[in-house]
Amino acid sequence: MFWVKYFFASLALMLFAGLSCHSLADGNYVGTETCGYCHTHEYENFISYSKKANSWENISVMAPKLTRQELEGCYGCHTTGYNQGGFISHELTPELSDVGCETCHGPGKEHSDTGYPDAIIRLPSMSDCLNCHTDERNEAFNFRPLIYSGAH
Repeated sequence: MFWVKYFFASLALMLFAGLSCHSLADGNYVGTETCGYCHTHEYENFISYSKKANSWENISVMAPKLTRQELEGCYGCHTTGYNQGGFISHELTPELSDVGCETCHGPGKEHSDTGYPDAIIRLPSMSDCLNCHTDERNEAFNFRPLIYSGAH
């Protein structure tokens, strides 16, 4: 019981101090907004034209209709880095709550820290999209991977 109180007290202190809760993730994910500092054009197009940039809205609409297990099944394709050291929850890692740049380009910390182009997946391939964009999902929801959407 002590550790639970310690955890919430530490979390409250972090929020009060204005520190990012992102530190609760493994630190390899930085969030789409960080990408936008250098990649302004791509960021603006993504935020303006991609449905994925607001995918948390879809989750929040469906959440009351789903079991916890079903909801967690949505996170893999509708958030950034779930079960890979990224998204934990909307409350703890809000900057990873939507599908963001790092979903397709991989964790961005090393790239954002160094600017080294090979520290990120520069050109995702169609096979990278197929984890979420299965034939069944594409047909049922008429979704198309960002490779074809013009969001970049």
